[in-house]
Amino acid sequence: MGNCSIKSLRNDDINKRKKKEAFFNQKSKVIWMTGLSSSGKTTIAKNLDKKLQEMGFFTQLFDGDFLRKNLNKDLDYSLEGREENIRRAAEISKMFLNAGIVVISSFISPTKKIRQLAKDIIGSDDFIEVYVNSSFETCESRDKKGIYEKARKGFIKNFTGIDSPYEVPENPDIEINTEEYSIETLVKELSDFIIPKISLCKANK
Repeated sequence: MGNCSIKSLRNDDINKRKKKEAFFNQKSKVIWMTGLSSSGKTTIAKNLDKKLQEMGFFTQLFDGDFLRKNLNKDLDYSLEGREENIRRAAEISKMFLNAGIVVISSFISPTKKIRQLAKDIIGSDDFIEVYVNSSFETCESRDKKGIYEKARKGFIKNFTGIDSPYEVPENPDIEINTEEYSIETLVKELSDFIIPKISLCKANK
């Protein structure tokens, strides 16, 4: 297949996505939420998902725990296993992105390398990195499942923040601090940041 044919296929994919975005009247993006376990990612993601849907946006939420229990249950929690987990999550997120959907992906994504992998798969123009910031101590105090305690006792291996690293994002697109502000305030802050990027009329200006 020649270069012209490859370009034609790529242009066809772009045009298909634009048609789907026009149908949904939105600009599809992947909102990638990263942070420690119990930092508030899932709560923020669910509330953001609800708010965007109420405003008429078509969204899809992917949560790390759900994918681990279903699609990715064959993976361990080593750095290699985490990398493959994120690779699969990013590929699925991209499929929905290309279908014109606004995707909210909530994963610990502990290292810069892993987050860069997701960004490379999805594409930098469509990847919005949200750092959900909360201290390790606060996250541990919120832990109702007792997983931090189990990790400290050695019952859970490769637990992020204890015996596996979490590298704080250096330049996230937006950082929200769940220690200092209410969920309602943070969801409004995040949605105010996101909406101009997914509103088709504004995104095309």
